[in-house]
Amino acid sequence: MAQDDFDKTEEPTDKKIEDARKEGQVARSMELSTALVLISSALGFMFFGSFIASAVFGLTERTFTLSRDETYDTTHMFQAWGWVIDLVQWPVLMFLVVSLVGGVYGNIALGGFNFTWKGAAPKMTKISPVSGFKRMFGVNALVELGKSIAKIVVILSAAYFALLFFKDEALHLDQELFPANIFHAIDMLEWAFLILTLAMLPIVAIDVPFQVYKYTKDLKMSKQEVKDERKNAEGDPMTKSRVRRLQYQAAANRMMQDVPEADVIITNPTHYSVAIKYDQDGERAPVMVAKGIDELAMHIRTVASAHGVMLIPSPMLARAIYYSTEINQEVPQKLFMAVAQVLAYVYQLKAYKSGKAQRPKALSKSLPIPPELRR
Repeated sequence: MAQDDFDKTEEPTDKKIEDARKEGQVARSMELSTALVLISSALGFMFFGSFIASAVFGLTERTFTLSRDETYDTTHMFQAWGWVIDLVQWPVLMFLVVSLVGGVYGNIALGGFNFTWKGAAPKMTKISPVSGFKRMFGVNALVELGKSIAKIVVILSAAYFALLFFKDEALHLDQELFPANIFHAIDMLEWAFLILTLAMLPIVAIDVPFQVYKYTKDLKMSKQEVKDERKNAEGDPMTKSRVRRLQYQAAANRMMQDVPEADVIITNPTHYSVAIKYDQDGERAPVMVAKGIDELAMHIRTVASAHGVMLIPSPMLARAIYYSTEINQEVPQKLFMAVAQVLAYVYQLKAYKSGKAQRPKALSKSLPIPPELRR
């Protein structure tokens, strides 16, 4: 066994299995397929064998019993063929349908339905003398040889049992009346056929688990293969980090464009900054248009100061809004009262600076913030 085989200790991943199916590599059991075809044929023979026998009996009787006029009628043969087809087609067709269903299901019972052209594509390994030698003298060849010997032993034993079981009935067929003895013989053949096909089930019971084991073993992966697959699926960590950083910068740039339109910047005052915008003529509640911590918080304050947006220190409210609200979302209803007091203070302070109102009272340091939103 190659050293790589010892390294492959991990179960195949879903992607590995899916890729194998695309290549036409699925678990298959020829013994299961053969057994289901034969068993379905035996059952079809049991259900429709008597109808086929009756049709053939009637066909033989009709074609070998001719009147004088039919003997001299040159077109009678063509008429007889039409009558023969009508008589035989339905029981034979039903038998073939049952066998076909068993054959189709037998091929997909293990591994499911899988269609791909890659499985039928020519491969050099299939015609390579070295690969052929390995297949002839490898473990799989020994297993196939063992199965072949087991099938011979099991089927011969079943045939011997069937002969012993029906021996007396078969020896007395000549004492029965015609055509009852013909139908009796067909009945024995049906049961003998079924016994022989059921003898395949022990072989199938051994082969199916072996094929599943072999399929899984062939697809097993090393720890490095699992890591590489996960890395390819999730992306390179450095690349992902760079992409996240670029996405963050792009989002921050878009967010900064809304800061000059804000009504107030609520700060922590050094670590947190949240920008609130309120459209007094609209129907929406106050909306948070930007937020940040540390360097981004400082940048928000710098942009806001450059555009004349007021900075209001309120550490607890700034943290509550930061953790409970996303960009361009309305402030939670539980914070409406606190935000309303801040906005009212800002509007009054703007009016005072423009000479239209008196200086407002200082903003309360104990704003109404629910305990579950405090950070």
